[in-house]
Amino acid sequence: MTSISESADVSASAMIGEGSKIWHLAQVREGARLGANCVIGRGAYVGPGVTLGDNCKVQNYALVYEPAVLANGVFIGPAVVLTNDVFPRAINSDGSLKTEDDWDKVGVTIHEGAAIGARAVCIAPVTIGSWATVAAGAVVTRDVQDFALVAGVPAKRIGWVGKAGLPLQQDDGAWVCPSTGTRYAEYDGGLRALGD
Repeated sequence: MTSISESADVSASAMIGEGSKIWHLAQVREGARLGANCVIGRGAYVGPGVTLGDNCKVQNYALVYEPAVLANGVFIGPAVVLTNDVFPRAINSDGSLKTEDDWDKVGVTIHEGAAIGARAVCIAPVTIGSWATVAAGAVVTRDVQDFALVAGVPAKRIGWVGKAGLPLQQDDGAWVCPSTGTRYAEYDGGLRALGD
């Protein structure tokens, strides 16, 4: 059953999937599309036309600016910011106030199962790969590979993670999830689950 707090501001043109929950003071703008079973935390912002797949979580005070696209199962931690302006300015070079027509929005794309840690910032346009993890406080300025664990300012790969979210451990030329036992192999600078 869908649940929307009385204090949330949800546009009538937003599409909210079955079973989704929108908590206190959250704002979901016009044309936004949330899949089934999404959770939008207190004070979070989902911009116009933003798309969330099924089972996404956008935690308290996160800012998801348009035209962001989140696939199924994406986790956005507290106070994360997904930007949308490469050259931000409040005014044009002639001093006039910028309007919607004065800039081209660019978005952040996040693939299935990826997680963005608390207070991380993703500088659009970037793509976060499937099952990747962005550490808390990181600033992502370039694309992140599938299964990559990135941290720092600017964010750099410091390891690999599996679908369970735990750092992978090396074992006999492969990478292994300590939780599930799933084995992964490196190829062309990336990682893939063996058997996929």
